[in-house]
This record gives sequence, structure tokens and C-alpha cells, in this order.
Amino acid sequence: MDLQEWASILQNTIEEHDIEDTWSIEFDSAIIPNHPARGWQQYISGAFARFMCSKCKRTWPSKRVLVVFHMRLLEDKGMVKVIRYRRECKKCVQSTMEEPHFKTENIEVLLDKLVVKILVKCYYEDAGENNNPFHLEGRSDGPHEAAHCEACKHGICRQVTTKETE
Repeated sequence: MDLQEWASILQNTIEEHDIEDTWSIEFDSAIIPNHPARGWQQYISGAFARFMCSKCKRTWPSKRVLVVFHMRLLEDKGMVKVIRYRRECKKCVQSTMEEPHFKTENIEVLLDKLVVKILVKCYYEDAGENNNPFHLEGRSDGPHEAAHCEACKHGICRQVTTKETE
């Protein structure tokens, strides 16, 4: 997962929404959903992504990939921390948790939805609803494999789909 791609898309999206402050983004596996640090806001979304097993190279799609953002604005500097929950292969014994792979257009949709929340939560603007859909690829209507979902193992998945929560 390329942090530079996420940072570039975030910057472009911030500019498209006429936000003049500087915002940065970082991946942070220590984020605790529903417990942002003091002064931080939260946005949770489900998104579409693909996974690939590093052992057997099997790939599979999911439209229920949990993504949690914590964000804050201090004076003219904004910071976004994000965790993307992983999955393990259901075919391999002792498989490792695999990172989700998002297509660029789905990162764009996800970060546009995030920036709308930033406008509401950090700038107190009514930005309206963003109903841009995620771009699904392949068959993704199978059952949710809770036994292989990192978010389920942490008790936070709620089988989120591509909908969002505060």
C-alpha cells in the first residue's frame, strides 16, 4: 500500500474542496476505533478492496473492508491517521493477515468521503452527503468470513458494508 498515493489523493481532494490548510496522512495500526485521542475526530467507512495471500497467492475481493480514520486540525495543520483492517486466507493453515489493496478510484472515493467529514467535523461546515459509490470488481457477494477478518477478531467489524458511520 503506497502511502504517497494516499497522500497525493488526499492533497488533491483537499484542494478540490477549497481547503487552504495543510493536511497530511499516515497509516497507524495503533488506532483504536471509537476511542480517538483527545481533540481528534473519527470517521469509519467500509470500502471495496482486494486481498492476496502471501503464501498461496490466492486473491479475493471484499466490499466490507473496515477503514478507520482519526483526524484533527491544529491551527492551520491537519493530520489524518488511518488503519485499514486486514484479512487472512481461508484456504491456508496458519495464514498471515494480508493488507487490503485498493484501486486508485476507490481510494479517491474513500478520501472524498473523508474530506466531507473533515469539513463537517473540523470546519463545522455543512458539506452535504457524498454518495459516490465504490467501484466493485469481481464477485463480492459471498458470506462475510468473520473467522478470517481482523476487525471481527477485535470485535469492531459489525459487518460494515460500503456504508459509513460517524
